Amino acid sequence: MRIGELANRTGVSIRSLRYYEQQGLLAPKRHDNGYREYSSFMIEQVQTIQFYLKLGLTTEQIAGFLNCVLKNKEAFCKEVLPVYQQKLKEIDGQIKQLENIKSNLEERISSIIQEHPASKINSWKVGCNDE
Repeated sequence: MRIGELANRTGVSIRSLRYYEQQGLLAPKRHDNGYREYSSFMIEQVQTIQFYLKLGLTTEQIAGFLNCVLKNKEAFCKEVLPVYQQKLKEIDGQIKQLENIKSNLEERISSIIQEHPASKINSWKVGCNDE
């Protein structure tokens, strides 16, 4: 199948498919005229790539274990677990950062409410009013 058909069958843009190829995630056959030819197996391959992208992994991370998970169960691919553990560590850090931002915003809101009567705050519009 050609790239357009693969795009239609997977719901992935042609641009993304070309990017996956550049990143070494897809390797279609090339005809003499330069056209790409994708096997039906590549539908599953693209869906697998999409699955891992939705987990927040990069194409570089996916490339490190894609061939293994396409041939075996994920649990048998030793390269997957360290990537998952690193991603989870990154997410935990992001959550802590967001919790700190949330706490700071809650403190600022509380401070503003304490310094101004509620009726005045409710009349404020988006932006700053110098009153």
